[in-house]
Amino acid sequence: MNQAAPAAKTTQPGLAPLLNVRGGRRALEFYLAAFGAEELFCLADDHGQIVARLAVGGAEFWLADEAPDHANFSPESLGGSSVRLVLTVADPDALFQRAIRAGAVEVWPVADQHGWRLGRLRDPFGHHWEIGKPLSPPL
Repeated sequence: MNQAAPAAKTTQPGLAPLLNVRGGRRALEFYLAAFGAEELFCLADDHGQIVARLAVGGAEFWLADEAPDHANFSPESLGGSSVRLVLTVADPDALFQRAIRAGAVEVWPVADQHGWRLGRLRDPFGHHWEIGKPLSPPL
């Protein structure tokens, strides 16, 4: 009897930012506390430098200690970041306040604007996050 080979698993396209920070272990603890992130993976080297994969709901992102010798710089080293992260959640007001209590700084408060309930904050590591949700279902 001839059996067909099992179908090869396909990888779904995806995009997950990798945030470079100073103090990876502190950043990991911040994201767990501020966003209720789930730690999916974490690897630490002998010096305590980490690479971690996190998720808030189904939204994944990576976190790593900066490594200037590999051209991986944190916003602190660069004097800012060219990227803002947009995190869509069911209750932006609650998550925004949770992040503030955990040490984030408000850039602008959560408000209804441009069809969204949205606010912007800066985390202790220099990354800017817009926390929000659409006010009406997408067309």
